[in-house]
Amino acid sequence: MPNKILFCATVDYHFKAFHLPVMEWFKQQGWEVHIAAKGEMDLPFVDRKFNLSIERSPFHLNNLNAYRELKAIIKQQNYNIIHCHTPMGGVLARLAAKAERRNGTKVIYTAHGFHFCKGASLLNWALYYPIEKWLSSLTDCLITINNEDYNLAIAKNFKAKRIAHVHGVGVNTARYNPVQKIEKWRLRQEMDFRTDDFLLFYAAEFNKNKNHQLLIQAIALMKEQVPHARLLLAGQGPLLEPCRELAEELGVASMVHFLGYRNDIDRLLPMCDVAVASSLREGLPVNIMEAMACGLPIVATRNRGHSELVVDGENGFILAPEETAQFANRLKLLSESITLRNRMGNNSQQIVLKYGLNQVKQELGEIYTSFMLGETNESQSKYHRAYI
Repeated sequence: MPNKILFCATVDYHFKAFHLPVMEWFKQQGWEVHIAAKGEMDLPFVDRKFNLSIERSPFHLNNLNAYRELKAIIKQQNYNIIHCHTPMGGVLARLAAKAERRNGTKVIYTAHGFHFCKGASLLNWALYYPIEKWLSSLTDCLITINNEDYNLAIAKNFKAKRIAHVHGVGVNTARYNPVQKIEKWRLRQEMDFRTDDFLLFYAAEFNKNKNHQLLIQAIALMKEQVPHARLLLAGQGPLLEPCRELAEELGVASMVHFLGYRNDIDRLLPMCDVAVASSLREGLPVNIMEAMACGLPIVATRNRGHSELVVDGENGFILAPEETAQFANRLKLLSESITLRNRMGNNSQQIVLKYGLNQVKQELGEIYTSFMLGETNESQSKYHRAYI
């Protein structure tokens, strides 16, 4: 009977976006790979896929059905390892696997950014913190992807058998890298941008957390002094139309380009000058890592994920979310100095190396292997930090 792993998340796109290399790694080890998530997407490296009735909202009644579905799947399939992602995927999978853990199934949960953190609302702490702390007792390994979450889990005495840190989900530095100037100009020409345009890029869903309004307001503050600035926004979401309206209202509709959903970010980033990020909360943002791998300086709002990747004054600038004028000033400073952009961009490339895909696969491989070989025991250190 083959060894089997189940990956669980809220939606199947999560695996396409972040975890295909790890699923491929398990296939290379001879393991059978199953997925449980909402959606009907065909994915490589998957032997069996279960379409759950899971929902992102913790208050949706469909999650009761998803729990029952997961419990039946786990009982029937006899998994060696269950690795869950996303808040609801983590809640339901750990509850559903409670009985099977007593039979030897190992449960891993990756926290892609706790909803309770420095600066989070009291509601988030009241709702998510007690649940996550209790569920940690049903977890063989809690994986965190940033410093703050790792330290918090230790300080708050989370009961997971192991608490680990890895460098995110990994950025593909073979796909995301800088291009020569002539190629940069060619890519711009393809997209109808001028060689002397000052291009800023942000890829994110249009929602409250991503805070696109800050970027549009910053562009409005720059329009007289940096009229050749262009803000490229890739993504969709519920706040897309309000953001279009804001750009019109502030008189910068011609300076803000709404690109919609894109699957060619690796071609868009290298033609740009600066990557921007305005979100209020992040775990460890892949969009920033991809921009860094392409050799771009970063101007971003201060939160735990951004602060882990951006060293203020070294590979970009970090500002508080309410500092719109300062945000615009930093962008203006970068628009005036290609030397500064190049220096910060080179620093970005160096910093992002430890977040590379091969590095993260090695870090995760060490965790997986310890469970695959049954090497986890009481003598092992409970804490494992990738920095060491």
